Amino acid sequence: MSFPPFITRLGRGVKSTFRTLAEIIYGATIHEMVRDLRKERAHLEHLFILIVFGDILGIPILPPYYTLHLLPYIAPNITGWKRSLLRERDLTDLCDQEIG
Repeated sequence: MSFPPFITRLGRGVKSTFRTLAEIIYGATIHEMVRDLRKERAHLEHLFILIVFGDILGIPILPPYYTLHLLPYIAPNITGWKRSLLRERDLTDLCDQEIG
């Protein structure tokens, strides 16, 4: 059984309206918190990789035995981590940090 075209268009319109309303509520309530949590997670991942694989940069912290066990899990992130750790930073990077 097929619905008439105007019912189908009405259903799509209602669905689109609810989706838009849900995105507005998400943006107004928890979007900033989710963004901050993702930033914090990225910082903690960079710190973890530095502690475990610091010998790549010449900072030996953990013995190589443990790093070899963790290497398969970290291998996809190493190039981005090295690039972000070794990139030049300036005063505008500090302005990105929010106080609070």
